[in-house]
Amino acid sequence: MTQDCIFCKIANKEINTDFVLETENMVVFKDINPKAPVHLLIVPKEHIRSINDIKNENKDLIAEMIFTAKQAANIMSINESGYKLLFNVEKGGGQEVFHIHLHLMGGW
Repeated sequence: MTQDCIFCKIANKEINTDFVLETENMVVFKDINPKAPVHLLIVPKEHIRSINDIKNENKDLIAEMIFTAKQAANIMSINESGYKLLFNVEKGGGQEVFHIHLHLMGGW
């Protein structure tokens, strides 16, 4: 955990957040600034700064993020209508919180 990382604090339940889904390695919660009717963040509990910082040993974690997103889409009942998944990478790519996370957006 990084001391000042808000997503680490959320994952460690230091900040009260309603999780849509929690697994051993992931938490899923609503984005506080939604860009879609359904806008969730899939966040690993392990702190990895950015896609640029993933290593070969993180392959399973990244795959788990995708499968967790699929499960969250089902929970939110947007699996049939469709959704999009997005990683923002670094400041120039729109990343605002420097803890890897996957956006799930849908519900239009």
